[in-house]
Amino acid sequence: MQIVNNIAVLKLLVRQARSNGQSIGFVPTMGYLHEGHLQLVRQAALENELVVMSIFVNPLQFGPSEDFEKYPRNEAADIEMAANAGCHIVFIPTSKEMYPKGFDSYVDVQGITTTLCGAARPGHFRGVATVVMKLFNLVAPTRAYFGQKDAQQALVIQKMANDLNMDLEIVVVPTVREPDGLAMSSRNAYLSADERKSAAILYQSLTAAKAKIMQGLNDPKQIVALIKSMIQSEPLAVVEYVEVVSADDLKEFEQELQSRVLIALAVRFGKTRLIDNMIIDLEA
Repeated sequence: MQIVNNIAVLKLLVRQARSNGQSIGFVPTMGYLHEGHLQLVRQAALENELVVMSIFVNPLQFGPSEDFEKYPRNEAADIEMAANAGCHIVFIPTSKEMYPKGFDSYVDVQGITTTLCGAARPGHFRGVATVVMKLFNLVAPTRAYFGQKDAQQALVIQKMANDLNMDLEIVVVPTVREPDGLAMSSRNAYLSADERKSAAILYQSLTAAKAKIMQGLNDPKQIVALIKSMIQSEPLAVVEYVEVVSADDLKEFEQELQSRVLIALAVRFGKTRLIDNMIIDLEA
């Protein structure tokens, strides 16, 4: 496996792969890898001849009061895990390499970025779209892999790729969970033992809501109330949002659920903000 810190070297390597007719699978990450990231790499390795991962804690997607400086990092462990999962190139740039002096161009995806995490974190998806666009331009992937845990992010990237006629496929991989259902996340490392135990309520509330929907409950307000009630039963949990929207465009349902439903939530345990979601296909 090759470790690359320089944009020019990365572009040379992927250009060579392209000229040899190789397909390129790309997994963008912020590092501190866990099984969720590795599942993306494994799928990319199954479907492509060259797998590229980026490890870059992107400052553009953090707000002024968020955890950029404290975001967990372990580059040595990340490199070993990526290699074992089947990665061929790991791109680890500095902020200066990605955003040199004078950088002043950004990507804004409208509409779907104004709700859910977009409402709670202004400017977040502008930072996500900008860095992902840069990385797509550098890697020129055949396919790029994202986790379903970040459902809104995946939709934003899909919309950007479609709207801008980008020549690649966006592959969304199911959320990888701990044995108690908690979605794997780098931020889980922030949780105290008590907070970690309490955080299991997120998946429990999602599965309870799905069961009610399968039994015929189709009022989004009642579903939201059910989930909030369950989460608020945990004293350490503070609900930021719970929303039931269309999984295709994040629009609210006017009266009752239809087609593909996304239940999305963000909850704080102490200083740690966790997100999770579940998609229910009523047509399936």
